[in-house]
Amino acid sequence: MAEQDLDIGPEKSLLLVDDDEPFLKRLAKAMEKRGFEVETAGSVAAGQAIATARPPAFAVVDLRLEDGNGLDVVEVLRKKRPDSRVVVLTGYGAIATAVAAVKIGATDYLSKPADATDITNALLARGDELPPPPENPMSADRVRWEHIQRVYELCDRNVSETARRLNMHRRTLQRILAKRSPK
Repeated sequence: MAEQDLDIGPEKSLLLVDDDEPFLKRLAKAMEKRGFEVETAGSVAAGQAIATARPPAFAVVDLRLEDGNGLDVVEVLRKKRPDSRVVVLTGYGAIATAVAAVKIGATDYLSKPADATDITNALLARGDELPPPPENPMSADRVRWEHIQRVYELCDRNVSETARRLNMHRRTLQRILAKRSPK
C-alpha cells in the first residue's frame, strides 16, 4: 500500500500513547506523513484525558506504561467512542495479553518493534480482513534475543536473576548478552 493510496476516511484523528518518547516522536511523524492528525500522550493518565476530551477515530496504545496498563486507555476510548479502531502495541508478545486486549475492544495487537506501515495496515484493515504479513518480519533469533534483553532489563540487568527466570545457565546467558543482536 503506497502512502498516497491510503483511504483513512474523513475522520483522521489518531491518538498515540507510549512512554518511549523517541519512539513516540518517530511514530507521530510517520503517521502524520500518512495523513493522520496525530495527538500524543506519554502516560495512561494523559491518554485517558485525551480519550475523554477528544475521542479519536484511531488509537495506538502501548500495553505497559510507567503509570499503569494501556488497556485502561482502551477502555475509556471504547466507552467514549465505540467505533474507534485501536491497535495495542507491546514488547511482551504473550497470548494472554493479546486475548485481553481484543476482549477489551482492541482491533489488533502488534509486538514491538512494529513499524509505521505495520501499524497503518492494522488500523485500516476492515472487518475480518487481516492486514498483510510484514514485508520483513523479525527472524526467530532476533525475537529470542529481544525477549532475553527485555527480561534482562526487567531484572535490573542482573545476569543471575535473568538466567534463573529464563531457565538457562548463567554462562550461556552471558555469552548471548556479549554478542551483537541478530538481524
